[in-house]
Order: sequence, then C-alpha cells, then structure tokens
Amino acid sequence: MKTRGIHLQYTFGPPDQRGAEVQNPLFDLLSAVREHGSIQQAAKALGASYRHIWGSLKQWEEAMGESLVVWTQGQPARLTPFAERLLWAETRARTRMTPHIEALRAELERVLTEALDGSQHVLTIYASHDLALPHLREIASTDERLHIDLRFAGSIDALRALAEGRCLVAGFHVPRIRTAAPLFSRALKPLLKPGQHKLIGCTQRTQGLMVARGNPLGLHALGDLVGSPARFVNRQEGSATRLLTDHLLQQAGVAPSAIATYFEPSEDSHLAVAAAIASGVGDAGMGIEAAAQAFGLDFVPIVAEDYFLVCLKDALEHPAVLRLRQVLHGEHWQTALQALPGYTGADSAGEVLSLVRALPWWNYRSAKAQRLEAAPVAGAST
Repeated sequence: MKTRGIHLQYTFGPPDQRGAEVQNPLFDLLSAVREHGSIQQAAKALGASYRHIWGSLKQWEEAMGESLVVWTQGQPARLTPFAERLLWAETRARTRMTPHIEALRAELERVLTEALDGSQHVLTIYASHDLALPHLREIASTDERLHIDLRFAGSIDALRALAEGRCLVAGFHVPRIRTAAPLFSRALKPLLKPGQHKLIGCTQRTQGLMVARGNPLGLHALGDLVGSPARFVNRQEGSATRLLTDHLLQQAGVAPSAIATYFEPSEDSHLAVAAAIASGVGDAGMGIEAAAQAFGLDFVPIVAEDYFLVCLKDALEHPAVLRLRQVLHGEHWQTALQALPGYTGADSAGEVLSLVRALPWWNYRSAKAQRLEAAPVAGAST
C-alpha cells in the first residue's frame, strides 16, 4: 500500500474564511466534479482551465495511488467509489474537528490582533457548539473592537471552565420548559449558583430531528425510533443536546436502550451529526436546523430552546463583558440571526437575567437562595 502523508499549513490574508472552513485543492476538485458532472464545468467553477484540472486529477491519482474520476466521451464524469468514500471521509473528519479548527483560527487571529493593535479587548468564551456564535465573534471584532476567543465545548464542560476560571463567560442552552426537569436540575445546579452567577440573553433556536432528504423512514419524534431500523447518531455526554435528548425520552417514557445505536460512538457537534447522516453512516440525530440545511437534510422541529451566556456577577462590569452585551443589543446581531435557519433574536439579548425567571423549572431549596437571586443588578432584566 502506498504511503500517504498529511501536510498542514496556514496563511494570513483577507478575512474570506469563516469558522471551520478549510481549503484543500483535491477535495475542492472532487466536490466540483461531483456537483457539475463534467470536468469542463468543474474547471469553470474553480476558475481554472480544462487542461489544468485534467492534469491535477492525474497528479492526485498518482499521489493517492487510486483512480478518482470515471469519464468517457459523451458521458457525465463521475467519481469512483474510492473518491466518493474519500470525499465523505474528509468531510466528516473536518466537520468533527470544527470546534478545534474554530478555536485554532480564533487563537491565531488573537495573536495577530494583539501584535497589530494591543488596545483591542480580548474575551475568552467557552460555549456549547452553536452556528451563530462565529457570527457574533465577527460582529464583536468589527463593531466593538472586541476579540472573542471562542472555545467550543459541551454545555457542562463550558460551565466547568467558567467555574475553574478558564474563561470569563460561558455559553449553554436549555429547552423552554416550565415543568419539572430533573435531568437539567442535576446537571446545572452544581455549576450555577443563585446570586453568584448571572445569565445574559443571547439567542433562541429550535432543536429537532435531522433526517435524510424526504424523511424516508417517516420519523417525526424520538419515540418513532423505538423498534425502527433507523441508526440514531447521538451527541457526546456532557453536551446539552445529549441532556435534552435524555430529557425528551424521559418525558415520553422511553428508555434510551429501546433505541438502537443510542449508546454507540457519538459526535461532538451538530454539524458532525449532520455529516454522519448525509454520508449514510446514520439515519437520524438531534440537532439544529442550520446544521441540517448545511448538509441538505430534512429537519423535524421538536423543541424551542434558549441559548444563554453566563458569567460571575462581579464580571458584569468588566469592559469586555460590557462590550459583549452591547454587541448582543445591536442591530447587526439580530440581522445575522435572521439569516440562520431555525434561529430567532431574543428580546432579552444582552440583558442580564435572573436564574429564577430564565429557568422557571429551577426549584430553589431555600428562601435565602431566592433572595440572593432577586437582588438587583445594574442593567438586569426583571
């Protein structure tokens, strides 16, 4: 078997890449051939000559030791089975690495920003994976000279990072439920303390089932997975989406073990779940509509949820946090959310919120805790 190496590099340039976008000429070429069914049209889409694209294909076939494209006169060009597997494997690997790629890009941008302009504020945020937050980072940099060092982690891990002092702000999401939520109570209460932590409104979004185009298995609720041949792609433990899934099953009286593959290896982001379904590795998974749309999947909405940012009460007057709240109040943030499927702007965006009002299912054990939570804060929403 031919030995193949992976070489990584990065460059500085105009801000024409976002989030976890990574360019690779081989996969750009394979994607163009698959999309257009023609080497000539693929060349046009890539802004290159037919001769250049044909020569590149031959070079890549030599490097990989495998044929990549099947083409005969008068017939559409198509990828070989190997090229199809390679393209999907790369897509899934890159999508799984999205949080880490975004963190690396943010860190490199921070280094460049500090070298060019030491006056720009830097704010580290550990947050549950969300497709809107990279937009927030861009707007903050442009509008408020605030560089957000964004690190994606599961909601519980993000809150732990806040508790351990590894960040000034954390992000997590919870469903809009007004009844008892014992799973969320057990997970969040050790990490959020009345009077000590304050929530900041961020956005609202919808979670649901991501399924193949046309929903061939007719899945409309998690309960439909019981006894179904559908392969369920779950999120990792410690993520709020996994917690939400467990909560919804508990509400429906369904044991997780009743769903095939529920405890199989999981994915770490909405995009990774969507990529697994789009590649045929799975049939359904919980996620957000924007991730489903990114991979051409259908989306079955199930529950609305709030995405909150949280910090210690003493951090509310920190200059970087004040700038963050200003961005969340701003028109550009609301405009960005309108362009994302399944998102809506929160009326409370940028406002300081009390735990008891934002999380009505939270039952405090003592009147003292309620008094602490009700204590007035400058700029707080009551």
